[in-house]
Amino acid sequence: MSRNCHQVHHLFSSLPRIGFPFNKNAIPDNGIYVLFEQGERAHEVDRIVRIGTHTGNNQLRSRLKQHFQLENKDRSIFRKNIGRALLNQVKDPFIAQWEIDLTTAESKRKYAPFIDQSKLREVESRITAYIQQNFRFITFKVDKKEDRLLWESKIISTVSLCNECGPSKAWFGLNSPKEKINQSGLWLVNELYKEPLSPADYDALKACVASGYKPVA
Repeated sequence: MSRNCHQVHHLFSSLPRIGFPFNKNAIPDNGIYVLFEQGERAHEVDRIVRIGTHTGNNQLRSRLKQHFQLENKDRSIFRKNIGRALLNQVKDPFIAQWEIDLTTAESKRKYAPFIDQSKLREVESRITAYIQQNFRFITFKVDKKEDRLLWESKIISTVSLCNECGPSKAWFGLNSPKEKINQSGLWLVNELYKEPLSPADYDALKACVASGYKPVA
């Protein structure tokens, strides 16, 4: 498993790194993104801290915008988890309000009047600053939804099952109240410890990455 994780880290580290602000020409319409966080290392390269994708067609750029720019925790579980760590780090009681999902009209009607909107904006702004300053990513093209979800799951499992890479003692995610984030060293709670990439899967992934890569125009 460690060998597979080593290969995956080096494969993704060989691709052009993207940060904020984005050049949209560097991001495919459909695909997978892999995040690296400043200060985290594994297998002699930057450590993978999140793998993600999207379900809607042609929505990869939009998904990354939800993470990096749009200040709405209920549209990005990544943002929500960063916020949990920020608030839990200082034992801020606002975390109880942070957990309330305001996506639906019914939820907004019931709970929005009780949310400290000024505090909410403040936390969202801090999250945006942290993400834009500390995360870079790579992407690769995968057109079919079922293929994206399969690759996402297997890559997550490969990294989470590795016994040679993990978070540094200073990793910000260790402030998370989510045990799965603490233990895995990933900003994820789903698809952990499932079916990893086999050697044949890795060869197919490498071919997929190579076939989908195009230099930025």
